[in-house]
This record gives sequence, structure tokens and C-alpha cells, in this order.
Amino acid sequence: MTTMADVARSAGVSVATVSHVLNDTRPVLPHTRQAVMDAVEQLGYTPNGPARSLVTARTRSIGLAVSAISNPYFTEILQGVEACALEHGYSLLIADPHDDPAHEHTVVRLLHERRVDGMIVAPSAEPGALLAYLARHRVPAVFLDRLVDAPETGDWRFDQVCADGCEPTAGLVTHLAELGHRRIGLVAGRPGLSTTRERLTGYRHGLAAAGLPFDERLVVHGDSEAAGGERATDALLSLAVPPTGLVTANNAMTIGALRALRARGLSVPGDLALCCFDDFAWADLFTPRLTAVAQPSRELGALAVRLLLERLDSPDRPERTVRLDCSLAHRTSCGCPEQPEPPGPPRPAGADAPPSATS
Repeated sequence: MTTMADVARSAGVSVATVSHVLNDTRPVLPHTRQAVMDAVEQLGYTPNGPARSLVTARTRSIGLAVSAISNPYFTEILQGVEACALEHGYSLLIADPHDDPAHEHTVVRLLHERRVDGMIVAPSAEPGALLAYLARHRVPAVFLDRLVDAPETGDWRFDQVCADGCEPTAGLVTHLAELGHRRIGLVAGRPGLSTTRERLTGYRHGLAAAGLPFDERLVVHGDSEAAGGERATDALLSLAVPPTGLVTANNAMTIGALRALRARGLSVPGDLALCCFDDFAWADLFTPRLTAVAQPSRELGALAVRLLLERLDSPDRPERTVRLDCSLAHRTSCGCPEQPEPPGPPRPAGADAPPSATS
């Protein structure tokens, strides 16, 4: 088995220098660091993780607690988290809190007991126990996708990262209004989540911008799940005067809405124009293709890792809340005609001519 002493002999440095390079415990000249890393690579040396963590007081691991990991949105976030963590030499421990406050507290405690250096958490709608635990144990943490209010007591700082939910939702509503819709429904997410509040606020802003009144009967919560989205859409379609346009506030509820429409034999956009929050890989494979707000999922995950690493390096720096912009994938479920493909680069002269018989 290759030892640290073998690496030191190969690199022409002391064992202490190899230790400083591998554990980041003291600055080392760039050429010396490179010589050590080259020797590690050539000899196939694997550091002793437990021993290394005793030296550095770090395990170089991050705990990730997000619900609905099977949701394509969170799957892409996970990919961003994993890629960025790996790039910085960190491993990932993953848990699913199932959007249940009690289970959330349990999985965060278990991750903490595994001695992760910090955590990235998409908090539940009732994060009180989570906040209390993290603050009490002074666990470095970044809240992802869903924002929380800082604890009333204590000075522990939490960073947060999310996408803007208000303006994009308002844009979906105003777009439907511009197409002539006057009764626009909203399938909202789980009550208590910041994402639900923001998208509901955006919905109301969009109505106001279009000069349309807010009608609480046109808002039904689908609890951020496909089954809930199906129930909510069915309730909206059962109104004496149902909506002619619909905004669904996440991709799971969009699937539920489409199921409810199919069960009634209704078509999109012929019977109901549909716009949704959260784009996903196969949204443009539906007929019609789904007009959707696309969140920068992987960027959110990577940014959460970077914020956490900055917090580990500078525990006392001011907390930060970072919002990233979304984009609109404008397709045909809203009732707009198919958009023509953008023109490609000009073809060189003679590109369409048959090949010459001689060369």
C-alpha cells in the first residue's frame, strides 16, 4: 500500500508538506503543490479519510436534504450540487425529508451525526424545528429553492438561493390575458412554501397588470404533487363558469392537470389554454408542446455549493440571499401558433450542388 512517505520521497518533499497539501492546512508554493499532486496521481495514493478529518476538523462531505428527488426539477438541482461538490473535492450524502417537518428534523439530525461539514436544505412549509436544530448546533447551511425567515433569536447566519417566482408567473398570466382570456385559473403549490407564496403573488400581479379582478375561486392548491394538481384542476373545471386559461405552479401539478383534462375529454389549447411553471425535458414532446417557465436548476445547485463553501471559509461573513432569473420556453399549449425555427447560418455558395465527378 502506498503511504504518505512514498509520496513525499517521489515528490522530493517532507511528509509534513504532503500533509499540508492534502489537508489544506498551510499555504504551499504552487510548484511544490503540483509536484505532490503529480506524485499522488502516479503512485495511486488514497488519503485516509478518517485520519484526514481528524487533522482538518472537516470530513469534506456535504449533506443534501431535498424532497421529491424523483421530480425532474430536483433531479437537475442534484446534478448541479453533485458536480460542483465533486469539483471542490467534496462527497455528498443525500436524504429525502418527504416535505414532512418531523421527518425533516430527523434526517437533518442524522446527516449532522455523520459529521458533514455543512448542509444544503430545501426546507418544508413548517421549518421551525429545522431552524432551531441548525441554529442550536451552529451547522453551516444553505437553503435551496425555498426561502425561510431568520430565527427570531440567535445570530446564526444562513445563506439562501432560489429562482425568481413572482415575475415569471405574472408573465404567464399577462400572456394568457393578451390572448383574450378573462378567467385565468391557478393551480397553486403547497401552502406555506415561499415558492407557493411568490407564484401566487405573481399571479395576482399579472391579473392586475391585465386589468382583471382577482377571484379566489380560481385559485386551488394542488400541494405541489401530481395527484393534487389533478384534483385542483378538476375542481376548477367543475366551477359554474370554469377558467379558459390555466397556470400550473410546478411540473408535477402540470402532469396532474393534463390527466384531469384527459379524463374529461378536453383538449389543450382548444378547450383550455395552459401555461406552467417548471420546464422539463419532455415538455416539448407533448401535443401541444407546453409553454413553460424554465428555472436554472443546475445553476441553483452549483451556486448552493459555492455559497456553502464560502460560509465554511468565512463563518462570520454576512448572510446572502441570491436569486437567479428564469426563462420562458414559449411553445403552443397557450394557444399561440408554432414558432418557426430560427434561421441557420447562411450556406456557402454551391452547397446544394451535386458533388463533382472529379476531385
